[in-house]
Amino acid sequence: MIREFLHRSWPWYVTGPLVGLVAVSLLLIGNKPFSISSNLRHLCAACLPRRPDFFKYDWKRVGLWNLVFMLGTVVGGFIGGVLLSNSHPAAISGAAVSSLARLGIHDFSGLVPREVFNWHVVLSVRGLLLLVGGGFLTGFGTAYGGGCTSGHGISGLADLQLPSLIAVLAFFTGGALASHFLLPLLIVR
Repeated sequence: MIREFLHRSWPWYVTGPLVGLVAVSLLLIGNKPFSISSNLRHLCAACLPRRPDFFKYDWKRVGLWNLVFMLGTVVGGFIGGVLLSNSHPAAISGAAVSSLARLGIHDFSGLVPREVFNWHVVLSVRGLLLLVGGGFLTGFGTAYGGGCTSGHGISGLADLQLPSLIAVLAFFTGGALASHFLLPLLIVR
């Protein structure tokens, strides 16, 4: 019974409150910021022997819990995606299937479309530009915006911060614009 429960998607009314409890518990234990993007700074502070001033802080006190959380995210993703995986394709709406079919994506047999996520695509010039360009823009955006989507969307909104509300609105607007205008140009056909 537990294995069956773990193999299926959890409904929004279970996962939503769990995410909300994370934000509330972080506020209760001392307003710790919830942000995956800050872990790169913590890793640099931990690993660089001759650190620039930006990385000279007590990373164990500030970010050890966040590094453990990030490790748990990776381990949890492996458990969910590999150990508990099932043969069912990802459940997406008919509208999404038809929109993706217009872009030349037809194989929905796995967790992600094989026409986009495979070594042939990643090792192409377009794929490398997307990875490097997307990685740079993501890193620049999180540094410039003072956090990532999870940090602003969960911690910042729970703390009623206006900059986080503006950032979340910008994330959603940018994502919608990118999926409607950029994605059709970037998908390898």
